[in-house]
Amino acid sequence: MSEQKITASNLDTTDAFTAPVQVSFEFSPPKTEEAEAALWAAIRRLEPLAPAFISVTYGAGGSTRERTHATVKRIVEETTLQPAAHLTCVAASRGEIDDIVRAYWDAGIRHIVALRGDMPGMSGPYTPHPQGYQSIPELIAGIKRIAPFEISVSFYPERHPDSPSHQHDIDLLKQKMDAGATRALGQFCFDNSVTARFRDEAAKACIDIPIVPGIMPVTNFNGVVRMAAKTGTAIPEWLRKAYAGLDEDVETRRILAASIMTEQVRRLRARGFDQFHFYTLNQANLTYAACRILGILPQVI
Repeated sequence: MSEQKITASNLDTTDAFTAPVQVSFEFSPPKTEEAEAALWAAIRRLEPLAPAFISVTYGAGGSTRERTHATVKRIVEETTLQPAAHLTCVAASRGEIDDIVRAYWDAGIRHIVALRGDMPGMSGPYTPHPQGYQSIPELIAGIKRIAPFEISVSFYPERHPDSPSHQHDIDLLKQKMDAGATRALGQFCFDNSVTARFRDEAAKACIDIPIVPGIMPVTNFNGVVRMAAKTGTAIPEWLRKAYAGLDEDVETRRILAASIMTEQVRRLRARGFDQFHFYTLNQANLTYAACRILGILPQVI
């Protein structure tokens, strides 16, 4: 991806960020006490940046359902942040999902990220629960019948791995919007032209909800490669070269990650994007640094 090649000249951001920009952050529910402490340290570090919302993920097959609920409930009770709880329609009946939705509303959560989800243990192709919601548009409609949640959904700039075609992804996003989705959050992608093309094709299909690019910090390159293999995300050669030989050089990887994140947002802003979703990996410092470079300053809480 030649447009993203990092040079000293194109890292000059002094005149790049004149228009307002909106950010959101994604976290995962903790599995241990140590992970919980790290998560809350990250949340507190990023809270003063006043993101539009923070989302909390859901494990394959709903495996982190209770931890997700506990995390978003605590965010409502103890912070100034607006949480968005992930919810999938896999491995659960309609009644079970509806109960979860009601519990979110009763806990003060007003935003859901509605996703298809992966099978338990990431095993085998997706199969709807026989008594469950059969598709994301059905799930969205079901959520809306219960309460007037704000609903975000996903999009894959490079095509969902299970999708038969790119056009199918566009058509599905239109169905999600028609069912009540109000925002589309992007799978991470390192090719800005692909993300911009998806947005433009969505607009041609009369999709008028915000198309929000997903931004991934690359501190653990091998880990990102593994995630990319599962999501169908291309790893550009320039990125491989940037991280070559840095397996034991943590500090250089962090500097690279912050620079790459910032440069990607700068170039996406030049293409007309003004909202960005950061996959924090429950680590605040890189996202915090990138936001500061983008001109997002801490607010008094």
